[in-house]
Amino acid sequence: MPQLDTTPWFTVIMSMLITLFILFQTNTSKFITPLDPINKNPKSTTKTNPWDTKWTKIYLPHSLHQH
Repeated sequence: MPQLDTTPWFTVIMSMLITLFILFQTNTSKFITPLDPINKNPKSTTKTNPWDTKWTKIYLPHSLHQH
């Protein structure tokens, strides 16, 4: 029974890895990266909630006085 020749395996695996790396690099280079979030104005992103302007008190059952 003949032996399996494994001498070209290193070359095949390395060329496959290099090819995959190049393909992934070209695919990811097509994406547009967003701007740096530090440059954004934080005041423009804040939203006012209705409960921010009101004073509310939460009554817990343990804080109620027992008679």
